[in-house]
Amino acid sequence: MRYKVTHTTNYSYTESSPVCHNQVHLTPRDLGHQACAYNRLLIKPQPNILDRRIDYFGNHVMNFAIQEPHSKLTVTAVSKVHVAPIAVIESNQTPPWETVRDQLRAPHNARTLDACQFGFDSPHIKMADELAQYAAVSFTEGRPILAAALELNERIHREFRYDPSATTISTPLEDVLRLRRGVCQDFAHLEIGCLRSLGLAARYVSGYLLTTPPPGQPRLIGADASHAWLSVFCGDTSWVDLDPTNSVIPSTAHITLAWGRDYSDVCPINGVFIGGGQHSMTVWVDVLPLS
Repeated sequence: MRYKVTHTTNYSYTESSPVCHNQVHLTPRDLGHQACAYNRLLIKPQPNILDRRIDYFGNHVMNFAIQEPHSKLTVTAVSKVHVAPIAVIESNQTPPWETVRDQLRAPHNARTLDACQFGFDSPHIKMADELAQYAAVSFTEGRPILAAALELNERIHREFRYDPSATTISTPLEDVLRLRRGVCQDFAHLEIGCLRSLGLAARYVSGYLLTTPPPGQPRLIGADASHAWLSVFCGDTSWVDLDPTNSVIPSTAHITLAWGRDYSDVCPINGVFIGGGQHSMTVWVDVLPLS
């Protein structure tokens, strides 16, 4: 599948801001099954400082600063991406989850050592006994890790309700678990927290999801949204992406932007500004399949 993705963020200030500094994760990654053929970032007002780099996790990052008075800021990322089907892994052929846990405790190769960094607490994800207990229903003794993770993924999808008004990005995972409500970021954080609480490694993935309108309804331009899911380390075989919001293994309908320990590592736009009074933000996302 080939896509054109347009992601626009508008900021408006009630008073003029003399300066702002921002960090942007809006360039899709190049992966074995995904290639970004084109990416352009349009910023208004024109930034005084602009810099591209690759961060610690291998994500494309742009930093920019505006050093002149402005009451509006618009950041638009336009990308063209090709996404190919991902090879299917037989879940029952993956190693027992305890084997992977023990490998992470004593890493024996570079791949496992790299995965270890995704097994610790992070700013938005704290390990807890409650999370381990919730995961233990699926992670029974000797069960293949991917089979167990897929069941956990399906349980979160079935038992939790998508509710944008129920949480904020700072809502603790214990509250998400109790409320049984949240959004895709919450569900990804929750499943990662469950896996880490068992001694496993999982990373947060940000990106986009192609949405399909209801039967008989037109596709609304700009009505798509950023999406989030996770990837679990399944031992020497591979990392496997899981989407608890939709209870699927991401494939050609998912476009990967960046990954890290949690949302704080891959926030689409993160920054600071001076003055400005009250401010508001709107986000417009369109994922357009190309012929």
